[in-house]
Amino acid sequence: MAKILIVDDSIVSRKKLREILESAGHEIVGEACDGAEAFEKYQALLPDLVTMDITMPHIDGITVLKKIMDCDPHARVVMITALGKGDKILQALNAGAKNYITKPYEDEQIIRSLQEALEEL
Repeated sequence: MAKILIVDDSIVSRKKLREILESAGHEIVGEACDGAEAFEKYQALLPDLVTMDITMPHIDGITVLKKIMDCDPHARVVMITALGKGDKILQALNAGAKNYITKPYEDEQIIRSLQEALEEL
């Protein structure tokens, strides 16, 4: 199915997302634990989709989302974060995020939201 880059500073969150996405038939092409590493891996791997946390060391998720969208306006990024504040949701969506999921989440919610993002042109 899709080649996905998982970006989250929590190894537990990355592992959980990997399990959910691989069980749905997706290929995890890489993982990153901060925004700087995420941007480098995005450019190197060119995944079909990125799952992105917001609160991370070095570069936060919204900043790296903007950098990714600047270099690839067709990028598909889904924000997955514990921050459910309205202003952060708006910032992410205005910066180009295809969807926004708050933790804790259900497996089906992840799969459905990523599928919707992948179906967008």
